[in-house]
Amino acid sequence: MKKVFRARALAALSFCIAPASLYAQTPVSQLEDIVVTPGRIAQAQADALGDVTVIGRDELAGAGQDSLAQIMSRHHGIQFADSGGPQTPTSVFLRGANANQTLVLVDGVRINSSTLGNINWNALDPALIERVEVLRGAASSLYGSDAIGGVVNIITRRDGGDRPLQAHGNLGFGSHGTFKSSAGASGAQDGWDYAFSASVAESDGYSATGPLALFGAYHPDRDGYSQHGFSGSLGYRWKPGHHIGLTAYNNYIDADYDNGEFSHPLHAITRQQAYTLTSTDQLTDRWQSVLRFGLTKEMGDDRDPFYPATYGSLQRSYSWQNTLQVDERQSLSLSLERLEERARGSNVYQEDRRDTNSAGLIWRGNFARHHLQASARNDNISGYGNQATGSLAYDYDIAPGWRVGVAGNTGFKAPTMSDLYGPWGSNPDLQPEKSRNIEASLRYTSAEYEMGLTAYRNKVRNLIASDETYTMQNIDSATLRGVSLTGSRNWGDTRVHAGFDYLDARNDETGSRLARRARHSYRIGVDHQIGQFALGAQYRFTGHRYDDAANTTRLGGYGLLDLTASYAFTSKVAVQVRWNNVFDKDYANAYGYNMPGSNVFVNLALKM
Repeated sequence: MKKVFRARALAALSFCIAPASLYAQTPVSQLEDIVVTPGRIAQAQADALGDVTVIGRDELAGAGQDSLAQIMSRHHGIQFADSGGPQTPTSVFLRGANANQTLVLVDGVRINSSTLGNINWNALDPALIERVEVLRGAASSLYGSDAIGGVVNIITRRDGGDRPLQAHGNLGFGSHGTFKSSAGASGAQDGWDYAFSASVAESDGYSATGPLALFGAYHPDRDGYSQHGFSGSLGYRWKPGHHIGLTAYNNYIDADYDNGEFSHPLHAITRQQAYTLTSTDQLTDRWQSVLRFGLTKEMGDDRDPFYPATYGSLQRSYSWQNTLQVDERQSLSLSLERLEERARGSNVYQEDRRDTNSAGLIWRGNFARHHLQASARNDNISGYGNQATGSLAYDYDIAPGWRVGVAGNTGFKAPTMSDLYGPWGSNPDLQPEKSRNIEASLRYTSAEYEMGLTAYRNKVRNLIASDETYTMQNIDSATLRGVSLTGSRNWGDTRVHAGFDYLDARNDETGSRLARRARHSYRIGVDHQIGQFALGAQYRFTGHRYDDAANTTRLGGYGLLDLTASYAFTSKVAVQVRWNNVFDKDYANAYGYNMPGSNVFVNLALKM
């Protein structure tokens, strides 16, 4: 890979914008963790119904050279596989659902590819993200297509009232010749709020493939990448209760990959963009209106000298959400949305555009110990009509700190434009994939303890796959069953946390386990503060998986030990160290593709 001169680190000290309001916001204590994804309004995480995880800025900043998919996989119900490095195509499996059955948003705007159905995880830089909200379980009655496994909402901006100018910078080096740098600034005053961040990164990498790679893809070189991006927001509160905001996310990665001895060197360029313009208006004491326009673009350029190809899609979304506070116990939200999808790239499609008009209703109620949320939505998709989905969730406070819950919801995934209209194996008569999910949960929270237990069953039918003539058909169904157990305990400056996942994800027709999904995974970790030192350790075990639908190619289980340490010289200057896979365990998440082995990353963090 062509080296990028280290002075580019200085260029990273330019500023970009971290977004304003995403959905309707209601006043909630700033001391509580706030989420917007489970109910499309801001609420305390402790009050949200559903299986929700928030990955905050501290965890993202301390992840070293790990990809966003790797960071997410350290939480319950999430597994991932890549194709030989963070720069390569990556799959994330939420509760065992297929990689294209999870809806991914950036600041509330969908980024799933309209043409291929995948998500460009390699073009999502943790350095540009404020937090990630993960909602598990079918959620199409909230967000429409693709939300069979759940929703991942990547939020790039900071919220809050007036605050002085704050700036930050990071400069880090790690194994495989990796270099990462980022910088940003944020603040709010006189009604204006802003946040900007930018990043650059490069790595010499390691060989993406091993000698066992299928179809002769192996090549023993180092496969690295070069990446740069920015995110930001600019907003103005022109009157109490009235705010207009603009957000932007743009990230670019030029990545090497392997495809055999005679196709070398190879590299692919991926760009992911997302922009929103949002107007949030408190029209009365009880009525809030949120009007939003979103624009997302994704582009891929495969620079194979023998088979060059480009792909991509453009999506424009329009939404108007009105939330009415019926009384102190109940609220009602009505949303109207339109999504316009356009195919881009070198492939020729029989149809290169698709439009979806949607209407949704969400009711929330809190009656002493009883907490309910019901939602219904209809999506009218050009080409094959209406898709109706619904959800009902109920939580009950059985004692102080204890809550039990049950929920049922439905989801669907519309066929991609390649499935319907592409040049190879397409079928315009395909029906959407559909799911029915039920789950039960038990949670306990106190000052020292946190515990969560969730059991679920998600039945997915009309799965789209190619038949013996390589034509796409609705030919499969699958059942996803699982249990997640999490817990943590605080002793002063020490925190111990652990988790266990059991997943039985099977094809109903063959009885085979779904590819690249482990049945068992365990996690245990400890964090300790000693004055200005912070130390951490985490051990993760992942059981064996199969790399193919027939379950003939086995991927062995593995256990990894990761260590972290940081030292704060002052409140403004700190050094962070992360050592992954301390014992250099040899393992694979995809057959024939390499993982990084033992690796270290050292970062200098500055604040002002």
